[in-house]
Amino acid sequence: PPRDRMSQSDVVGFKSLFSRYLKERNGKKKNLVWEEIQSPSENDVVSYSHIAEKHGVVSDAEAKRLLKKVAVLKLNGGLGTSMGCVGPKSAIEVVGDQTFMDLTVQQIQSMNEKYDVQIPLLLMNSFNTHSDTEKILQKYKSKSVDIVRFYQSRFPRIQSDSLSLLPTECYQRRDSREGEGWYPPGHGDVYQSLLQSGLLDNLLSQGREYLFISNIDNLGGTIDMNILKHMDSSEGPDYVMELTDKTIADVKGGTLITYRGRKKLLEIAQVPKGRVEEFKSVRKFRVFNTNNLWVNLRALKKVLEKGDFEPDLIINRKNMSTGQSVIQLETAAGAVVGCF
Repeated sequence: PPRDRMSQSDVVGFKSLFSRYLKERNGKKKNLVWEEIQSPSENDVVSYSHIAEKHGVVSDAEAKRLLKKVAVLKLNGGLGTSMGCVGPKSAIEVVGDQTFMDLTVQQIQSMNEKYDVQIPLLLMNSFNTHSDTEKILQKYKSKSVDIVRFYQSRFPRIQSDSLSLLPTECYQRRDSREGEGWYPPGHGDVYQSLLQSGLLDNLLSQGREYLFISNIDNLGGTIDMNILKHMDSSEGPDYVMELTDKTIADVKGGTLITYRGRKKLLEIAQVPKGRVEEFKSVRKFRVFNTNNLWVNLRALKKVLEKGDFEPDLIINRKNMSTGQSVIQLETAAGAVVGCF
C-alpha cells in the first residue's frame, strides 16, 4: 500500500511483526513444546480473598488517594459482528436502551462523583470504530468524565500463499470505509500505541501511576479497590491479570501457563490442531483470562524503552469477501505478562 496511508510507527510496527513471523516460519524460533506446558505456580496466582484480607478495608479517604493515581482504558477497537450487530460493540444496547458505552461512562462518572476525583477514561479505537465512536461520544459532552481517544495501529493483510501484499485496490477507501486489506493488529497493540501517541508520558505527568485495561463489552471490568491497593503497596506487582475459574463457556479463551520457568498467556490460535480439545479442557487448564489487566505505568515505560518488548505472535488466518485467504499478524494485551 502507499506509504502515505501508513504512519511511520505503523510501518515500523508491521515490519517488526512480519520479521518475527518469517523467523518463526523458517524455524529460527522453536514452536511451543506442548509437553513442557505447566499450570501456573501458587506464587504466580494469588487468590482475591487473600489480597482483600491482607490489605484490609479501604476507607473513603484512602480510596480517594488511590483513585487519583489511576486511569481506566477500554479496548474499543472491535465490531459487534460476532453478536450479530453492525458497528462498534460499544454501541450495542444491553440494558433497555443503554449501550456498553453508556454504562461504562456511568460507571466512571459514579466513581468520580462519589470520591470527588477525576478518573480519565481512555478509549483505544480502531479505524473500524473511530467514526461511529465519535458520533456516540457527542452525547457525553456535558458529563463530568474526561474521555480521551487514541487509535491503535492499522496494518496490511498479506496473502497466505505468497506472503506478499494484496493488490493495491484492496487498500483503497470505498464509500467512506477503509479497504478490506487493512486490519487492527489485536489489542496487544495497546502498549506501543500508548507510547507512540504520547499518552503514556501524559498520564505520568498527571501523577497517574496505574492503568486498568479491560474490554468495552465487559461490564464487570471496573476498578477494584482491593486490587488497586495491592498494586500500590510496597510489595505490589507491576502487572496484574484478573483470572477466574474456567468453565465450559470459556473454552476458547486464553489461559495463563508456565513455560520454561516463565509466565505466558496461551491463546487458542497458538495451540497445535491436535491439542485443541485438550486446551478446551477445564481439568488441565483451570483458569481463564478475563482481559482485565492492571499495569504500573512507570514499569511499562521502562519495558517499552528497553526495546525487547515482544508479546507472543498470534497468526490469524482469514478469508476476505473475495475468497482470498489472508494472514493477520496480531498480539494480545495479556501476552506481556511475562515481560514484568
